[in-house]
Amino acid sequence: MLYGPRVTLRAISPDDLPRLNAFNNDIEVELAGGGDPPMPQSLTRLEAEFNGSTGGGRDGTSFAIEADGLFIGQCALFNLDVVARRAELGITIGDKDYWGQGYGREAVQLLVDYGFRHHNLRRIWLEVHARNQRAFRAYLACGFVEEGRLRKHVWSDGSYDDLVIMGILRDDKR
Repeated sequence: MLYGPRVTLRAISPDDLPRLNAFNNDIEVELAGGGDPPMPQSLTRLEAEFNGSTGGGRDGTSFAIEADGLFIGQCALFNLDVVARRAELGITIGDKDYWGQGYGREAVQLLVDYGFRHHNLRRIWLEVHARNQRAFRAYLACGFVEEGRLRKHVWSDGSYDDLVIMGILRDDKR
């Protein structure tokens, strides 16, 4: 587990699944996260995916975000490239009561530090929709810089939006 002043990053547990399912079916949360168009997800399907991906060993680099003893979202490092020592970062704060209060920023900072210190990454990058200014500002505050922009690249909520590529290098954190 990773601990910050207000946020804990821990393994996702079966007890988190009903709440995660509610987040995954909240259109406002889904649109804020970007990615594919929102589609419904049953709890049964989520549980089957969770149970199918568990086995021996470790859980990987996906974490539940906990604040005030409550599961509020998830974050992960994925698309790990061990040769180039880079990974993509993703985060969703599903509990809207925790939006705009710095919880996501704290989780991102913990995850970036984890990637650099424990996985010896040299670069972490992410994609964010340009309309998601709250997330864009949070990433800037964490040290990410805009590295590129694909104009009108994603269809989201009835219109095209730019996709912004942001990154942070281990050297940037020194």
